[in-house]
Amino acid sequence: MGLAAILASLAFLSLLFISIIGKGYTAFWQTYVRLDVHLSADQLDRTELETADYPGIVKKTLRSMFPEVKSRGDKRKLYALISSGAAFQIREMVLEDPDLVGKTVSVWVPADDDVDMLVKGHIERDVPEEARRLTDKQLAWVDALTGEGRVEKRFNRTLFTHGDSREPELAGIWGATVGSFLTLAITLLLSFPIGVASAVYLEEFAPKNRWTDLIEVNINNLAAVPSIVFGLLGLAVFLNFFGLPRSAPVVGGLVLTLMTLPTIIIASRAALLAVPPSIREAALGVGASKMQTVFHHVLPLALPGMLTGTIIGMARALGETAPLLMIGMVAFIVDIPGGFTDPSTALPVQIYLWADSPEKAFVERTSAATLVLLAFLIVMNALAVVLRRRFERRW
Repeated sequence: MGLAAILASLAFLSLLFISIIGKGYTAFWQTYVRLDVHLSADQLDRTELETADYPGIVKKTLRSMFPEVKSRGDKRKLYALISSGAAFQIREMVLEDPDLVGKTVSVWVPADDDVDMLVKGHIERDVPEEARRLTDKQLAWVDALTGEGRVEKRFNRTLFTHGDSREPELAGIWGATVGSFLTLAITLLLSFPIGVASAVYLEEFAPKNRWTDLIEVNINNLAAVPSIVFGLLGLAVFLNFFGLPRSAPVVGGLVLTLMTLPTIIIASRAALLAVPPSIREAALGVGASKMQTVFHHVLPLALPGMLTGTIIGMARALGETAPLLMIGMVAFIVDIPGGFTDPSTALPVQIYLWADSPEKAFVERTSAATLVLLAFLIVMNALAVVLRRRFERRW
C-alpha cells in the first residue's frame, strides 16, 4: 500500500508537470515580424527625436506593405497585427543611432499576442470568423507576411528582461524576480540570525520552566498557522501602525521573516540536539566555559543542519502568495525595483495576476512563470540536500 501511494503521487506529479510544461513551453518563444521601416527626415526632426511620431511610422510602413487596404476599419485591423512595443523599439534604435534618419532599415518587431497565438497553433483557423479573435482578412495578411519570410519565431528574451505589461507579448518576469530576491534578502538577513540565536538560547541556555515550555508550544503552533494570518499581522502592524511603504520588499521581507522564523527555530534546535552530549562534556572537561562550548564546538557542528532548515524555510517563503497580497504587493508594477523601498511585486503574485487575465497569451506566460518558480524551488531544495550530505556528520 505504501508503494502504491508513492506511485500514485508520482503519477499525479507527472501529470501536473506535463500540464504546466505543455502550456508554458511556447512562452519561451515569441513571434516577430520584419518591417522595412523608412525613417523619413520629414517625420523625424533631429532636434525632437524623443517625441517623434514613431507609431505613425509603423502604421505608414504597414500601409506601404498592403496598399490595397483603404477603409479605416481595415487599417485598424492591419495595425493590430503588430505590437504597440514596435514603436518603442524603433524609438530606442533611433535614439541610439540618430544617423539612421533618412534611411530604410529592416527591423524585427514583436507581433501582437493574437498573431503570436495563431503562429504557435493556439488559435484554430477552421472555426467561424466570429468564434476567433482574428478576422479572415487578418489571417490573409499574416499568411502573406509568412509567405514573404517576414514572420519568425525567436527566443523570447522579453520574458526574462522586462517587467509586467498590459500587453502579453511585452510582459516579463524580471521585475517580479527582482522583487522576490529583494524580499528574500530581507527575510534571510533577519530570520537566520534571529532564528539561530533563539534556538541556541532555548536549547543551550534557557532554564526549563513553564515560561520556556510556553514559548516552545507557541513556536510549534506558529509553524502551523496559515500564512495569510501573517499577512494580516503585517497589514495591521507594519503598514497601519508603523506606516511603512505599501507593496515594498522591506515589508514583504518582514512578513515572511515572521512566517519562516518558527521553521528555522525548530530546524536549528533539531540540529543542536543531534550533536552528541559527549562533545559538550569533552569541552567542559578540558576547561571550556559554557559559552565557549556552545560557540566553539556545538554550534559549528550543528550549522549544516541549521543551513538546511533555513534554505527549506526560504524556499517556502519564495512560493508564498497570501501574505504578500495582504500588504499590497498585488499592485500592477511595470518598473524594475531598484531598492528595498521601491514598489514591487513577487514571482508568485505575478503568476496570480497573469492567471486572472482574460487574454489567451497570458495563459502560457502563467505556466512559463510557474516553471521558472519551480526551477528556483528545485534549486533551493537541491542545495539543501547537497549541503546536508556534504557537511552532515553521523555520530
